[in-house]
Amino acid sequence: MSLQEQIIAELGVKPVINVEEEVRKRVDFLKTYVKNSGTNGLLIAISGGIDSAVVAGLCKKATDELTEESGKEYKTLGVFQPYGEQVDIADSYATAEAFDLKYTVETNIEESVDEIALEVEHGLKNIGVHKHISIPGKGNVKARVRMVVQYALAFEQNLLVAGTDHASEAITGFYTKWGDGAVDITPLSSLNKRQVRMLASYLGVPQSILDKVPTAGLWEGQTDEKELGVSYEDNSDYLEGKTISPEAQQKLESHYVRSAHKRNTIPGI
Repeated sequence: MSLQEQIIAELGVKPVINVEEEVRKRVDFLKTYVKNSGTNGLLIAISGGIDSAVVAGLCKKATDELTEESGKEYKTLGVFQPYGEQVDIADSYATAEAFDLKYTVETNIEESVDEIALEVEHGLKNIGVHKHISIPGKGNVKARVRMVVQYALAFEQNLLVAGTDHASEAITGFYTKWGDGAVDITPLSSLNKRQVRMLASYLGVPQSILDKVPTAGLWEGQTDEKELGVSYEDNSDYLEGKTISPEAQQKLESHYVRSAHKRNTIPGI
């Protein structure tokens, strides 16, 4: 078995999907998990990007159906988490409006992140390293602070935190360990980015979001494809078992090997 075949098997990607069936399967997955957990619903951080928009749509369908079936209210809480001024935050609100989210909250993380960054720089100075926190390092702090806030809100409301990770992110490890990778449930698992876009169109994600360049938004000018050096077209083709350029394949497989620690459980002796 080739490494490509091993990766596809591990991540569970199908070369062809039926979008309606995939939506139904993932909504049922969320419903079952929420019911079995004894919680009141789901929390999803809505970044303004396509992945969180799709998860928001799936979560809202799941909690609406649970409410209708049980007579008890189950909620989907949408959380907006800008760092200072977020230029595309209108897309976050557009997602909430598109899926008729009754419950939303905005929590600005700027002050908390900046305080932590100062503490990091103070700690570095104490060991003789005189430097500002790096841009990627501060980006990781942003992702982890967002998750701290999400879990605090989820605890107070007895909700599960839904994540946005999918196979095209999993293969590259393109998420922050204990940041956006720290969630309770991942309804997009086994889908590549192309397939996520297919679900987005089916669910009615706003066109402005469908047309956006994918970005984690952790620093100015950051885009997924520029940072990874591989297009999502090549990424999706690879995960569907297709042949891509040797250069793109080498980059994807290198990302996969280097990020294994993110996908594995915490090792013990």
